Amino acid sequence: MNMKLLKLLSKNGRMSIEELSTMTGMDQADLVLEIKEMEEAGVIRGYKAVIDWERLDDTYVSALIELKVTPKAGLGFEEVAKKVMKYPEVESVYLMSGGYDLSVMVKGKTFQGVAMFVAKELSTLEHVTSTATHFVLRRYKELDVELCDEKKDDRGLYSF
Repeated sequence: MNMKLLKLLSKNGRMSIEELSTMTGMDQADLVLEIKEMEEAGVIRGYKAVIDWERLDDTYVSALIELKVTPKAGLGFEEVAKKVMKYPEVESVYLMSGGYDLSVMVKGKTFQGVAMFVAKELSTLEHVTSTATHFVLRRYKELDVELCDEKKDDRGLYSF
């Protein structure tokens, strides 16, 4: 497994084979074959663009939902996690250590829409004992991509 190749692709999945070949020192044909093998093995699961949704006029709200779950005998948290991840509103699901069991990132049109999704769907799932909703107010960095532009502070440019 070529970790250098994987790190390059995770930073920029749009790099050309020529660029990747130059940066890894691998032959282009070998590179294409290795990428194909990693895709088929499920190591590379997809390629995505990181979107700064706040720059669009469309309304967009996201929230981190903490779920406390009573694990099912023989299955642990898997059954609940698999149900949760099937909802189109759900962007990601993580098993956590600490004060709660599953961390769920949810996307919706409005704060109320997300709150109603949590109240009507997530909190009513069997084995879910409690939820806590944390709305995202601003994204600064996502998937290793900085989303906030540096704004110059020009207050120091003038002297009297």
